[in-house]
Amino acid sequence: MSAPSVEIQPFSGRSVCLFCGSSETADPKYTEAARAFGEGVAGRGWRLVYGGGGVGLMGASARGAHAAGGRVLGVMPEFLRSRERLFDDVETLVVGSMHERKQIMYDESDAFVVAPGGIGTLEEVIELLSWKRLDLHGKPVIFLDIDGFWQTLFRLMEHTVEAGMTPPSFLQAWTVCRTVDEALDALGGMDNAPDMKHDHR
Repeated sequence: MSAPSVEIQPFSGRSVCLFCGSSETADPKYTEAARAFGEGVAGRGWRLVYGGGGVGLMGASARGAHAAGGRVLGVMPEFLRSRERLFDDVETLVVGSMHERKQIMYDESDAFVVAPGGIGTLEEVIELLSWKRLDLHGKPVIFLDIDGFWQTLFRLMEHTVEAGMTPPSFLQAWTVCRTVDEALDALGGMDNAPDMKHDHR
């Protein structure tokens, strides 16, 4: 699947995609972690790629990166403009569908971080991991597992291995970090990683 033709401002550095929740009722520690992550991404000279919203963890991460002088690329489906409220202070693409949104976020990113979120975040990361399972990409996937937020998902993954549905090696397809600083340090290795291309078998 290829993304639609869109105008994106050039960026020569590395880009990190953040998947996270848009809920305004999330625990403040998750929102603060998202803000700190955006700030940390900007401080390292990387570009933050995110879902384009100005609410919840999404908005906090973009504001953190923007306030720190970093580059930010948001990608928002048209039908979510009012619900997730565009953050107009940063570069934002408005696209026609969720599929277009995810494809652009994937294509524009060198690595992915998954912060706490709801069903939307879960849907995004499951597709990302499915692509990795099919050898469609080898980009780093890092879970920001604050207070064990993602442990239930990891247990489900282990269950699929135990049931013979998934090979044990797949449990190495992601990295778990418990703090923002750990996640940023883990991302440091992407600067020396080769650019990955899709396997078109």
